[in-house]
Amino acid sequence: MSKKGKVLVAMSGGIDSTVSALLLHEQGYEVVGITMKTWDYASSGGGKKETGCCNLDSFNDARMAAVEHGFPHYILDIREEFGSHVIDNFVEEYMAGRTPNPCVLCNTHIKWSALLKRANMLDCEYIATGHYVKVREENNRFVLSKAKDLTKDQSYVLWGLGQDCLSRSIYPLGDMLKSEVRQLAYDMGYKDLSVKAESYEICFVPDNDYRGFLKRQIPTLEAEVDGGDFVLADGKKIGKHRGYPFYTIGQRKGLEIALGKPMFVTKIIPETNTVVLGEAHELQQSEMLVSGLNMIKYDAITEPMTLTTKIRYKDPGSESTVTPEGDMVKVHFSHSVNSIAPGQSAVLYEGDDVVAGGIIRMGM
Repeated sequence: MSKKGKVLVAMSGGIDSTVSALLLHEQGYEVVGITMKTWDYASSGGGKKETGCCNLDSFNDARMAAVEHGFPHYILDIREEFGSHVIDNFVEEYMAGRTPNPCVLCNTHIKWSALLKRANMLDCEYIATGHYVKVREENNRFVLSKAKDLTKDQSYVLWGLGQDCLSRSIYPLGDMLKSEVRQLAYDMGYKDLSVKAESYEICFVPDNDYRGFLKRQIPTLEAEVDGGDFVLADGKKIGKHRGYPFYTIGQRKGLEIALGKPMFVTKIIPETNTVVLGEAHELQQSEMLVSGLNMIKYDAITEPMTLTTKIRYKDPGSESTVTPEGDMVKVHFSHSVNSIAPGQSAVLYEGDDVVAGGIIRMGM
């Protein structure tokens, strides 16, 4: 038995999780590798092969790394849990006129839950992944914070992790640059992996065609929603659209309507199958409500706090005042922000630390 302890490492077959597993192995942990199959892309009716975490080649790459370094590896099929929770929510959110973030939901309710369950079954004290984040203990809480490599930081998509998960999580890449990870993979003998391209697609929509995915999930959808109204903010009808679920806040391309100037989706009203269009300045908002908070750094937000709020993954964040409002918080930005999209995640930071995260309910 290792003095460092036993750790269950999520291995996708990609460079980050592979290097994480091998680093922990070198550091003296007793490593157990596990690869989770979340989605069978063929079942969606799409025209492309499985990619990313559902790629058979990736499964084999993960297993080979484990075999070469002498630690066990398992494949865990969680397609049923994934489909019933993540896919159903993805469809329901679009049908409600919102823009979901399935990776956050998957991390929070599926992957880490599955990891903890199997870690307990295998007597592993810890779980580990190849995410670029840091965790530390402070004031009897486990605090999630940004990685050293801010270009790769993934704290935004892990805001939903509870204290039970964070208290047992190890993130070996939190203090490393991506370039250093690639060099390590090369030095460890994984030359092909060190130059392997990364995928940023949703695993169950590998062709990036979420509209096609929705149509396959609901075969009657197109006929049911086709022909709704495009309107301006004052309610004036200016054309017909292909169905409200096929549009997202901030969208400009693919509107198939010419008004002589750039127009954007500013609001979606599912009850009337209406899509509101406006000019760029109409996307600017200064306030929003956020629900479903998961507190990380503190137990609660009980009084106004000045924090930095991110409203999308690549958002650098904006200064804001966060005020409790019932079971939600109101976020007031110092300067108006662009394209607040209900359904997306809002993550609140104090410096590099994640204070809390939640789901955007409405912009104001």
